[in-house]
Amino acid sequence: MLKNKKILCLICARGGSKGIPEKNIVKLGGKPLITWSIDLALQLDFIDKIVVSTDCNEIASVARLSGAELPFIRPKELAEDHSPEWHVWQHAIREIDRIEQFKPDCLLVLPPTSPFRSQKDLKNGFDQYLTAIADIVVSVKDSSRNPYFNMVEINDNNCAELCKKLDNSQIHRRQDAPTVYDMTTVFYIANPDFVLNSDNMFQGRVQIVKVPDIRAIDIDTPLDLKYAEFLIHSGLINENN
Repeated sequence: MLKNKKILCLICARGGSKGIPEKNIVKLGGKPLITWSIDLALQLDFIDKIVVSTDCNEIASVARLSGAELPFIRPKELAEDHSPEWHVWQHAIREIDRIEQFKPDCLLVLPPTSPFRSQKDLKNGFDQYLTAIADIVVSVKDSSRNPYFNMVEINDNNCAELCKKLDNSQIHRRQDAPTVYDMTTVFYIANPDFVLNSDNMFQGRVQIVKVPDIRAIDIDTPLDLKYAEFLIHSGLINENN
């Protein structure tokens, strides 16, 4: 049961975004992007701590005003363009333990770039985490492309070929190809000990929970942001999505 577990919600939001300047605090629907994630986390009564990991004072200020905790500032070496997110998770778990002697039983990571996730998505994720044998549960959506059918890569002869092939079988329709999913940034639910003692999520037992496309939007470019604004103003974003 969730009420018997200490749950840390971690929201990682570095400064220095290239695609959208100050992306994590850009306004969407009238409020900063990061506030969407904090607001949802605050609605979940089973979460013990909501912590933002950032290197940016402006993001930190917005996050505090939105109701999150910031017990530390992320070091510069973990806020570069190529800094592994996994290392940011490890740093946060260790720092919260060092500063507050708080050892979570479960880690929930909510990237700020998925503002339309719902309570239902997170509850489905925790249900999977609690019932399946998993080190981490990740959110996915149906993929519109398939590496067995219509995704190609360039081979050593500088020609295009399918990314993945099946032995002695030719696929003529995408529907006949093995099912694949796109990973999303809606949520990650993980065992903190697994995170601390692994180099990446695929070293462990990974389970998935599928979310609808409309709630799986990942805001990375100005076009993504315009599309998100369109969804809000069109009335397509609501509790029943």
